[in-house]
Amino acid sequence: MRLLSLLTLCMGLLGGFADAQSVRIKDLVEVDGVRSNDLVGYGLVVGLNGTGDGLRNAPFTEEIMQNILERLGVNVTGEQFRPRNVAAVFVTSRLPPFGRAGSQIDVTVSAIGDAKSLLGGTLIMTPLNAADGQIYAVAQGTVIAGGVEAQGDAARVVQGVPTSGVIPAGARIEREVEFEFSDLSILRLALREPDFTTAARIERVINANVGRGVAEMTDAGTVSIDLRRAGGGSPARVVVAIENLPVEPERRARVVVDQRSGTIVMGEDVRISRVAVSQGNLTLRIEETPLTVQPSPFGEGQTVVVPRTQAEITEEPGIGLAEVPSGTSLSEVISGLNALGVSPRDMIDILKSIKAAGALHAEFLVM
Repeated sequence: MRLLSLLTLCMGLLGGFADAQSVRIKDLVEVDGVRSNDLVGYGLVVGLNGTGDGLRNAPFTEEIMQNILERLGVNVTGEQFRPRNVAAVFVTSRLPPFGRAGSQIDVTVSAIGDAKSLLGGTLIMTPLNAADGQIYAVAQGTVIAGGVEAQGDAARVVQGVPTSGVIPAGARIEREVEFEFSDLSILRLALREPDFTTAARIERVINANVGRGVAEMTDAGTVSIDLRRAGGGSPARVVVAIENLPVEPERRARVVVDQRSGTIVMGEDVRISRVAVSQGNLTLRIEETPLTVQPSPFGEGQTVVVPRTQAEITEEPGIGLAEVPSGTSLSEVISGLNALGVSPRDMIDILKSIKAAGALHAEFLVM
């Protein structure tokens, strides 16, 4: 409750400064074509201290181990070996934009079998493929696990996730993505949060600082830049000239609710129409206390269980019928609910009901 009140107070204090706040264009858009690519590979981690895969439960681990040994010239066909110091893993990474051959990137290693821990293991050379099936990087190195495990005869404790780890700079780029950025004639800026007003403001700022007619708003999420009208400069220099220009973005009215923690986050543009609110809690309690009836010691009869049920419905005091005037901001409603001592859980239910009634004019997101 105190946290929610503090957040509401902070938003109220910062509300006066929000209108004058400007953001750089580079923080609002993505340049078309300048993007990362996901990589994935299937490899083997060795050197584990008895915490690897059980090969009876993970036959794929034995298969990849045989393939690696055969590539190294070791014939293991028909051999029975079941070491506990190896684990099959998925290796994931991202190829950054303009990543050049020879550069190093970070990788994440995750066990896919029944290994207990990757602590202290070493990833054997693993090729990383992109969505087109081509190999773009090769990973190898010592795994830094993200947790620890301790086990005794009758107890086991695990902290963190020991079956997942990272290898900083653990992969080397072997192939570059074919993309000639310097040959572009039209540069497109994709807004991270599409909005017509924000796109129009970006168009206006670029035309005022680079040249008239250089930028054109295509839709709510795209602003196109004609590089031929931008003085004939290279696309990279045009991006440098525009990415630090300040723009005041238009924010969408939005309410975000996290039901697990009871957190409510809202924007200052959220408004509520005239609505009446009444809230209360009903508690239903049913208690079963069966009674056993037995015959007398020297009499004839049998033991009978007689059911006894006690049902009770109680209504806890809540909010009486209260009217919210039209045009009231949500922060004012939250402040009023806080003053009445409404819990965050009940507050979320009230906001859901107001939204269902059509009186909450904002995008309502429940996490």
